[in-house]
Amino acid sequence: MDIFELAATLGDELKKHEVLVALDAARKSYESDTQLKALMTEYEVQQIAMQKETSKGEIDTHMIDMIQARINELYKTITENEVYLALEKAQNDVNELMNKVNGIITAHITGEEPGCTHNCATCRGCH
Repeated sequence: MDIFELAATLGDELKKHEVLVALDAARKSYESDTQLKALMTEYEVQQIAMQKETSKGEIDTHMIDMIQARINELYKTITENEVYLALEKAQNDVNELMNKVNGIITAHITGEEPGCTHNCATCRGCH
């Protein structure tokens, strides 16, 4: 088996891992949440409105303050949404898994644990 076949096999196995299965489920929930989509769309529209307002020759600070207040409110609502939080957690879990996988691969290539300080008290010890 060559290196690319091994990589494909690893990818196939990773797809089955509970962390990636959870990410897929979280992504589907996120994509099907119409209320969250509406909030995200409004957030983007408010961002565009802010850009347009601040690029005008004569700046209306009252309008900018109103737009910014709405942006802040939307941001808070979005980032506290359970579906959004579940997706964010799932993405972080996948990043952690991939960092571990990459660390193991790197350790086998270099012969050193990732971030090896040569002080075996800080890790599992050198191999």
